[in-house]
Amino acid sequence: MADSDTTSQPAAAAAAPQKPPPVQIMSQYIKDLSFENPNTPSVLTPGQPAPQVTVNVDVRTNAVEDNRYEVVLAIKGDAKISDTQAFIVELSYAGLVNTAEVPKEMVAPLLLIEVPRLLFPFARAVIADATREGGYPPMMVQPIDFADLFRRQMDRLRAQQAKSGEAAGENGAAGNDSK
Repeated sequence: MADSDTTSQPAAAAAAPQKPPPVQIMSQYIKDLSFENPNTPSVLTPGQPAPQVTVNVDVRTNAVEDNRYEVVLAIKGDAKISDTQAFIVELSYAGLVNTAEVPKEMVAPLLLIEVPRLLFPFARAVIADATREGGYPPMMVQPIDFADLFRRQMDRLRAQQAKSGEAAGENGAAGNDSK
């Protein structure tokens, strides 16, 4: 009897309808790609030290229509050998997202954390290919903690709102003093 009970439970679970994911990436694409190699061939001669690379990442969202957003992951790599510019690579990699099934309070974290996390491996591959084709070893952008970026952005926003609220309070107080 115990054998029949354990086999019927997985069958029942398998028969339950699967709920579609709350976010749907409808398409993803390169929105803009730029690779500059201004000091070739001198920076590519043998014996040159490895370039020092600085990477900046930004995430932007644009409302396209109701429940549809474009999420743009912007990555910029700036590489120098000593004081000489080796290369600059800039990529805006985007996804078109449907959030119809997502509760409103979860839309911002979804668009600024989860969607960039899903887009990142594809953007990373584009950057690696562009730098390799430019004559350098592939630039492998390290994984990014988008949740931490989101938290820092929210902290900055709260600080700005608090500062503007204090300024409004000071202005209001000054107005009250003038009565």
